[in-house]
Amino acid sequence: MNIFKKLYCRTFQVVFRIAIPILPYREPKILQNNEEVVSVLIDNNVKSVLLVTDKGLTNLGLYKGLIETANEKGIKISVYDETVANPTTQNVDEALKVYKDNACTAIIAFGGGSPMDCAKATGARVARPKKSLGKMKGILKVNKKLSLLIAVPTTAGTGSETTLAAVITDSKTRHKYAINDFPLIPRYAMLDPNLTVGLPKFVTATTGMDALTHAIEAYIGRSTTKDTRKNSLEAVKLIFNNLLKAYENGGDLEARKNMLHASYCAGLAFTKSYVGYVHAVAHSLGGKYNVAHGLANAIILPYVLKKYGRSIYKKLWEMGVYAGLFDNDTSKEAGAKIFIEKIEEINRAMNIGTSIPEIKDEDIPSLAITAEKEANPLYPVPVLYTAKQLEDVYREVKNG
Repeated sequence: MNIFKKLYCRTFQVVFRIAIPILPYREPKILQNNEEVVSVLIDNNVKSVLLVTDKGLTNLGLYKGLIETANEKGIKISVYDETVANPTTQNVDEALKVYKDNACTAIIAFGGGSPMDCAKATGARVARPKKSLGKMKGILKVNKKLSLLIAVPTTAGTGSETTLAAVITDSKTRHKYAINDFPLIPRYAMLDPNLTVGLPKFVTATTGMDALTHAIEAYIGRSTTKDTRKNSLEAVKLIFNNLLKAYENGGDLEARKNMLHASYCAGLAFTKSYVGYVHAVAHSLGGKYNVAHGLANAIILPYVLKKYGRSIYKKLWEMGVYAGLFDNDTSKEAGAKIFIEKIEEINRAMNIGTSIPEIKDEDIPSLAITAEKEANPLYPVPVLYTAKQLEDVYREVKNG
């Protein structure tokens, strides 16, 4: 990267880091059950609610109890369940129509990252009816309070219940982009491990690795704070100690509860400290080939950590010590390598592969350009890479 672009990126990141303490971040208030969610709706004089979810959760009937509890109190819940993985602008348009047709005044995001992204983007369109999602792409383009937004995660991974981001795919171009603004942070989050018990093993695995990626990228970046470092460390420790338990025994409520808390902590961390090239590459693959985001992160993570090399040895060592992977006597380099090997070991144990064969060689240059544009200057990565340098990551991930 030429010196002028590098200077621009680092200056941008320093300014953003300095501004963190004065920016209007907030932590969602935690709710425990359906009754508490309905109490919040009553307190806010809400009579009609849009619930954004997907067909899988409808088929499982996971939100049936919430609807019944709301109906008992005279609150109508209208369901939009057509959300797809990597939600699209069409999804948002359809959800918005349900919101308007039923005179809703609040939104419940029920599910994993995709329904939450769709719900947030729908809330942004409600708040800014004359502004397209494309024009809200980037940072601080919503700039208006949303309707009451309550997040109910059914996976332990995305951390979307804590974040200011919504990632949307353009239905026509398949370009995937993020909308980042403080009003998108949900005001409440219901964390109920019972909702995650029926998850397929694949979903438990990939969403758990998504949370681990959030925690690691937030920690190794250059815009950390005391709080984000604390949240990242807690998330990493909980994930290393509980993800395989939740994967192997879906009914382990303690492991499920710990994973939900880990996802929440990781979300708090990366909301302020951002992510890095793992996410930038994963987003481009999700947009182009519809690769599930958590799966992409899980596979890409070890490759990017190895590429960063010595620049992150100390931070990987710190996380490894905190998680109990090795003791203080282990050298920084050895500890960092053990840390990465542990990630690869967990992936293998959960039958997550080491490659994404959907990647086409002829697409790599354009994919790398997309990732580079997303990451630079926004993501405070340990080492800055050009699109040309990122092409190597795609080739490694393609071939495994």
